[in-house]
Amino acid sequence: MPDSRPIAVLGGTGPAGMGLALRWARAGETIIIGSRDATRAQEAVDKIKQKAGGQARVSGMENSAGCAATDLLVLTVPFEGQAALLKQLKPAIRPGSILIDATVALAAGVGGRASRTLGVWQGSSAQQAAEVVPKGLSVAAAFHNLSAELLNGDDALDCDVIVCSDDPEAAKLARALAAKIPGVRAIDGGKLENARVLEQITALLIGLNIRHKGHAGIRITGLPAEAYSTE
Repeated sequence: MPDSRPIAVLGGTGPAGMGLALRWARAGETIIIGSRDATRAQEAVDKIKQKAGGQARVSGMENSAGCAATDLLVLTVPFEGQAALLKQLKPAIRPGSILIDATVALAAGVGGRASRTLGVWQGSSAQQAAEVVPKGLSVAAAFHNLSAELLNGDDALDCDVIVCSDDPEAAKLARALAAKIPGVRAIDGGKLENARVLEQITALLIGLNIRHKGHAGIRITGLPAEAYSTE
């Protein structure tokens, strides 16, 4: 069953944002593509509807309008723009919103290698987000390790999504969204501070993809079936 709340994908015109939006639109969710430019957002909507079908519930808005329209936000922007965007959006974010952050502090953003991460004072991109957003907003870290190229395709993915959050309800919601993507299993990864490990894994996967010309993901083995429950 679709969630009753729309999902605003902030920075949704990039490959990762569009890929997540496409998969959730196919699953019957109501999606808002957020962008600094409403025209670019609408262009992304048109592309998603071409793949998901005209019945897909997808609309495009400027980022602040997307924040004002729902309390479920997914952030898919490069690290170098993350803090500035969140500060700009603060007045528009609804009290009690949930932010699912997929940002990775890759060195490529400052001219370095994509297979390396930057040191973040707070510990991780997600922890930086939690420090910047309004008080009372819950942050979960998730979706770092999914291939954007595969998300924008038609096949099921072969990947687990590890979710980290200090708020059990935010973590549960993020896991439920992950499980809507065919082939994906969702796992509770513990506290938000563990997001720093997820970001480093992303850099490792990028290095593997460059070296072996693939679309690597991760699978966690040896856990009981209930570890993958979204309840």
